[in-house]
Amino acid sequence: MSSDKQSSGFYKEHQKIYPRQTRGLFTTLRKTSVWGLLGLFYLLPWLKWNDQQLVLFDLPARKFYLFGMTFWPQDFFYLAVILILLALLLFFVTALAGRVWCGYACPQTVWSEVFIWIERWVEGDRPQQIKLDNAPWDRVKIGKKAIKHALWLFFSLWTGFTFVGFFVPVEALWFELSSGIMGGWALFWILFYGLATYGNAGFLREQICLYMCPYARFQSAMFDNDTLIVSYDEARGEPRGARKRGVEKPADKGECVDCTLCVQVCPTGIDIRKGLQYECIGCAACIDACDSIMDKMGYPRGLVRYTTEHALHGGKTQILRGRTFIYAGLLLAITGALVYSVMQRVPLEMDIIRDRNALFRDTGDGNIENVFTLKIMNMDEREHHYTISVAGIDGIRLQGAEKVHLGSGRVAEVPVKVVVNPDKMSSRSQEVMFHIEAQDDPAVAQTQKARFLGPN
Repeated sequence: MSSDKQSSGFYKEHQKIYPRQTRGLFTTLRKTSVWGLLGLFYLLPWLKWNDQQLVLFDLPARKFYLFGMTFWPQDFFYLAVILILLALLLFFVTALAGRVWCGYACPQTVWSEVFIWIERWVEGDRPQQIKLDNAPWDRVKIGKKAIKHALWLFFSLWTGFTFVGFFVPVEALWFELSSGIMGGWALFWILFYGLATYGNAGFLREQICLYMCPYARFQSAMFDNDTLIVSYDEARGEPRGARKRGVEKPADKGECVDCTLCVQVCPTGIDIRKGLQYECIGCAACIDACDSIMDKMGYPRGLVRYTTEHALHGGKTQILRGRTFIYAGLLLAITGALVYSVMQRVPLEMDIIRDRNALFRDTGDGNIENVFTLKIMNMDEREHHYTISVAGIDGIRLQGAEKVHLGSGRVAEVPVKVVVNPDKMSSRSQEVMFHIEAQDDPAVAQTQKARFLGPN
């Protein structure tokens, strides 16, 4: 029954992968990336800016603190732009260098690397792990497995705590945890994210990349013959065959000694010598492993290397090409617009709502009035006293609240009457401008258009 399932192609029984430890340039780059990204993740919630957590998505208060700036739900436009930028950046990097995101920066890769390091530290490298798993359950095996899973769980729960610390002030969260008074929802999300990390990085690992991640499926649409990919030079390596070290390469053999180290170090368990496969995450561990063997055999490095299809078949690689220029241009344009918009952003929102019960009213003294409601929101971290004015028609004046005080994050609905002499109007419908300005900071101001309606 098992063989029938495997031969059908619809189901393959999972076999644990034991990636061998390797050393080299790309391994060092990957470790540096992992440590850098983990450092950002675990340190950011504890950093402050003007006594405020540097990065905090305070959902109950509907405030989002990012590097000294405060954003509100009204600013979700920026989130949409950032998501577009990230998508374009992924397309740009993929067109240039394949799946380097997967191999060096994807959260699944980053946390899986840490779990693999812990596993190696407790159980040893690949041969020791295989031997331990095949050994009968005794005190040594139970002890090592217990230590490994205890470390995995501790690291996972701390990861869950840190994740929640981006949404709940982390110092208050730590106080609640250490005091044993943590609320149910905070505890739930710590456990949920912690156990998800434990399962994904400890057990599923490459299965997330192979079966659950959509990027592995549509990456080929972003590749072309000039995309850098991890490749095996078949012309140099074939026909492969074992030989002794220090012996001149046999005339009937290629440079591949069939040591299978490139397979043993692969975190997804593929054989790069079979060509480009969607399971390859571009981590380049096989390059470091193969280069180490080439050094020992006295052969040139690069039997497995980062290259392009064009270069692999003797052609010329064009790194700068149409699609890379388009992606780069869009990235620069959208990033510039986003930075400019954020720098010019005013922490004040004003909406104007017309009274629909009457188009206009006669005041009895020859003038007419329109009634509006100004919905004002203070999106600053400070309270402000605002002054309201209106312009656009000669002699126009405001009746009602000309000044309003708002605390941080507060919203006020201010009804106002706008009075105009109809003889001063050039048409039945005329544009007027409402202006609101903070008395203590003239830069905090907004101007909005409205229509003033009069008689025929």
